[in-house]
Amino acid sequence: MRNMRKKAVDFYPGLPRKDRPFTLDDVVCGVDEAGRGPLAGPVFAAAVILDPKRPIEGLRDSKKLTEARRDELAPLIKEHALAWAIAECSHAEIDTLNILQATMLAMRRAVEQLGTVPTIALIDGNRCPPLAAHIRAHAVVEGDDKVHAISAASILAKTARDAALVALHATYPQYAFDQHKGYSTALHLARLREHGPSPVHRRSFAPVRALIEPDLFGELPA
Repeated sequence: MRNMRKKAVDFYPGLPRKDRPFTLDDVVCGVDEAGRGPLAGPVFAAAVILDPKRPIEGLRDSKKLTEARRDELAPLIKEHALAWAIAECSHAEIDTLNILQATMLAMRRAVEQLGTVPTIALIDGNRCPPLAAHIRAHAVVEGDDKVHAISAASILAKTARDAALVALHATYPQYAFDQHKGYSTALHLARLREHGPSPVHRRSFAPVRALIEPDLFGELPA
């Protein structure tokens, strides 16, 4: 009878071996964010260290998954990962720091909250947050489809942020946050025009600012 070996899982399907900035001795975490573009609510980030002995099928960029599939994968990631953490920056921090710096801060918070300390963090995108000196940071453009740990972080950040916006809908139902999750959809812009900004809207974002100071920024387009 032929000896059937189980095929090893490649946790870095889109990252050629020659381009991998780590060795087998490294503890690798993936980091991604969710919610940079919306007009309201916090920006979230997650960090995940996967367990090579407990692979999870179906990991990929959260934007390429249905909401139902993300909701299926999120608890599996939390159950099977060696470590995971989710962090956020509030709408007030976004207005104070700007969205880029708030995103970097949320990423740093997520990495710092991991129960296992990584030696390298693979960051989705082309920028890295400042991390502790003993943790190397490496940016991976489109990493959420090239590195499974980043895919996992993408899913955790997205599902956490969606849940937060559903919770905000309970407080501010007039804005329909449960439907658009804060993004600048036609429905959201219509509710903004009707009700004005809520306490959780990002006042530094142009469509919201336009309602607060129309003389300076012009009126919100119909």
